[in-house]
Amino acid sequence: MKVEQVKMKTQEKAQETAQKAKKGVSRVIFSRTAIIFLLIMLQLLFMVASVTYLSTYRNTINVFITALRVVVLIVIINEKGNPAFKMTWILCVMIFPVFGTVFYVYVKLQLGTGYIGRRLSTLKIETEPYMQEDRRVVHALSANKPANANLAYYMSHQIGFPIYRNTKVTYFPLGEDKFEALVEKLEQAEHFIFMEYFIVEKGYMWDTILEILERKAAEGVEVRFMYDGMCSIAMLPYNYPRQLMKKGIHAKMFNPVRPVLSTSQNNRDHRKICVIDGQVGFTGGINIGDEYINQKVRFGHWKDTAVMLEGDAVQSLTMLFLQMWNVNESRPENYETYLTQKSTTLKRELGFVLPYGDSPFDHENVGEEVYFHILNHAKKYVHIMTPYLILDNEMLTTLTRTAKSGIEVIIIMPHIPDKKYAFALAKTYYGELLEAGVQIYEYTPGFVHAKVFVSDDDTATVGTINLDFRSLYLHFECGVFIYQNTVVDAVEKDFQETLKKCQKVSITDVKTRPFLHRITGEVLRMVAPLM
Repeated sequence: MKVEQVKMKTQEKAQETAQKAKKGVSRVIFSRTAIIFLLIMLQLLFMVASVTYLSTYRNTINVFITALRVVVLIVIINEKGNPAFKMTWILCVMIFPVFGTVFYVYVKLQLGTGYIGRRLSTLKIETEPYMQEDRRVVHALSANKPANANLAYYMSHQIGFPIYRNTKVTYFPLGEDKFEALVEKLEQAEHFIFMEYFIVEKGYMWDTILEILERKAAEGVEVRFMYDGMCSIAMLPYNYPRQLMKKGIHAKMFNPVRPVLSTSQNNRDHRKICVIDGQVGFTGGINIGDEYINQKVRFGHWKDTAVMLEGDAVQSLTMLFLQMWNVNESRPENYETYLTQKSTTLKRELGFVLPYGDSPFDHENVGEEVYFHILNHAKKYVHIMTPYLILDNEMLTTLTRTAKSGIEVIIIMPHIPDKKYAFALAKTYYGELLEAGVQIYEYTPGFVHAKVFVSDDDTATVGTINLDFRSLYLHFECGVFIYQNTVVDAVEKDFQETLKKCQKVSITDVKTRPFLHRITGEVLRMVAPLM
């Protein structure tokens, strides 16, 4: 009898498991993600079929396409931009003459991306009066380190980001450390809370933050919350901003993902910014999701970093947020309501702090320029943490030249990657870097998501910018350049502590990696700018 009961229970469990599996498959097939992907693929297939048909059966059109291909190649060669992107487009046009040509023309005729670029230019002019540099700070920096004064001049006059003193910086070596401080500061908010994140996923972290935001909104605190539209694919409902609005939170998606073949899908808001009352600001690599605070394990232990600013420099983070918020707003913004109450004296012990933003539409590679600056002016060492290593020729050359000059260059990478294809591609750069003297370590406990450069015990930058094409060229990003602030010691100390948990990569490891892994990486390198 007992045996029969066990069999029945086993069969019931099997049926229950099968039903759950069917439901899971149904959810995947009929999910918003699958529908968007299907519609985009149908558009792509239609484009391929159309150009194939025209090139095969219409000689006149084929001649026209051939002439257009020549024009496109001339345009690609002469246009401004990174040579790696040019080479990828040339490869695409040469291998797929018809489709590559038509697709390039289609991409360049995109209107949506042009609108965002023009709108941001207008907003930059609007916020310019609130981003003026203090000449006393610039003179002090010039007397201290002229090279950094040159960087500050570039940032202020070309991009619109001034350098500050009077700013306390706190460094968080883990997501859970930042989360604890964020909750504390959110609880203290009295006037406004601005939050802008790339990823927001339901769970303990978001539930905790949402409860505070809802309560603060009820108390009369102005709460604005913005997240990237990629979240709408699988993490949040498409109408989630409306749900938040019902809780008193002003919310919106930046660049919602729509089932339309468009290059605007490429330009994601990868920033992570929180500003509270104009006096406290957070940024760094940490999104809002339980894996970022190790409440959920996905790729081993999640190593991430962030900084908290208190003081004058917070105003730049406020203006960065308001620029992005107002891209699709028609009502004028009252910027003066959100200004930072600045100190009248210069606190020398706090050093220099320069928050900055990067945009795919400003024609300046701001994040990469900061990294170049640190590498080019290092005297002893440059220590780097990055989750991805997909390098353009300029960055590869700078890293190897710095190491060849006798400066210690160490890069910490993940040992457990979140994207296996990106990891395979990253390893194609290992050999050249190691041969030049760059040291590479992999974080054995899990995944490194930190984006950190620290140099010579006096300089560091912490932000959202990975060492890959997407961060350096395609996404909206931000970071903080720090010089002669005591927090630099904390950044370097964290690097050394992290290094103890890493394994060093040797040239033998690179040469003996599996054949399929090596070939996959080398093939992907041909289209690295698209990764």
